[in-house]
Amino acid sequence: MRYYTVLLKGEERVAASRDGKELFILEGFADMNELMTTGGIGDFPEGAQKISVTDVKLLSPIPRPQQDVLCLGINYTAHAEEAERFSKESFGGERPYPIFFSKRVCYSQGTDALIPAYTGLVDSLDYECELGVVIGKDAKNVKREDVPDYIFGYTIVNDVSARNLQTRHKQWYFGKSLDGFTPMGPCIVSADEFAFPPKQRIACRVNGDVRQNSSTANLITGITDIIVMLSEGMTLKAGTVIATGTPAGVGMGMKPPTFLKPGDVVECEIEGIGVLRNYIEG
Repeated sequence: MRYYTVLLKGEERVAASRDGKELFILEGFADMNELMTTGGIGDFPEGAQKISVTDVKLLSPIPRPQQDVLCLGINYTAHAEEAERFSKESFGGERPYPIFFSKRVCYSQGTDALIPAYTGLVDSLDYECELGVVIGKDAKNVKREDVPDYIFGYTIVNDVSARNLQTRHKQWYFGKSLDGFTPMGPCIVSADEFAFPPKQRIACRVNGDVRQNSSTANLITGITDIIVMLSEGMTLKAGTVIATGTPAGVGMGMKPPTFLKPGDVVECEIEGIGVLRNYIEG
């Protein structure tokens, strides 16, 4: 099942689809956060309003996450190498344990929305296409064999980053958390649509030029380890989004580094989920 948040006649509504073309509006849910706590739907409710995906505006599937988005840093080997080339002081050194950080998200915009450029504040705007894991029920002290039972589904996250702020402050929170830096979408695909762990092609294009091209099979720290490790020390509430890291090919890894500029089109794609397309504000 594919779950959407859409704008229909000026109102945010939750919808579901099997093919990504015909949507069924789901009544009785205030938002996606509420739907996720119920575990989703097995089938479309009788009499549900049917509408074409082309007749609504797609928002982020979770426009207002209830908590910060949890993130993995340097979680693909080739990306670790390019990051160290860009700034050995910020990204180099041994990493015997995963790097965890979070992004403050007041509002997550969806596909075809703008990403603010912050001209004057940000001089090195970068993209990071990532698989987002969405937790479906409160998770605490999760056993390895039970991890799949806690996953509601998967989405695409663009972990937009201001590299000058990220490296200036010696931690990543501010440079990752500016308003508009966490677009998600176009939908959440329920976990049962993929084998576990998902091994999907992940790619990013800028103005049609392929920059990132890898597979989620290449995660250094896999989904099972991420959820087991985090849930040992914190409760992952239903609706928590975990961005699992980005592969090589980001702007700071290019020779020379090539960052986003106003007017650029960024397309993040993950096989089986779709394309998250955003435009850099002019």
